[in-house]
Amino acid sequence: QVQLVESGGGLVQAGGSLRLSCAASGRTFSTYAMGWFRQAPGKEREFVAAITRSGDTTYYADSVKGRFTISRDNAKNTTVYLQMNNLKPEDTAVYYCAADYPTYSNYAYYSEGSVYDYWGQGTQVTVSS
Repeated sequence: QVQLVESGGGLVQAGGSLRLSCAASGRTFSTYAMGWFRQAPGKEREFVAAITRSGDTTYYADSVKGRFTISRDNAKNTTVYLQMNNLKPEDTAVYYCAADYPTYSNYAYYSEGSVYDYWGQGTQVTVSS
């Protein structure tokens, strides 16, 4: 079992920045690939970013590429981060982190929410215009 707890959400003006954190506990953190997803009111959940177990490869949705950065620190702590810069009102959503014991390693795999085994409760991000 892996428990995931997100933090760092809040209200920010357009153009601002936030850093989300996802603290993991339970089984060995470094054996799991990690992803961030988001869901806006009335919309389907969508992929945001993912990072491989070692952290050497990252994947991003086109809508956030160049603005968001996913990272992890397997040595210091069991946490994955999502640095969000130049935020836009359309980034408003509940953001969820997820953990997966990966079978494959490509964008198509990591962007599919159903492959993830564990999910956090989510943290709200609101971007005002």
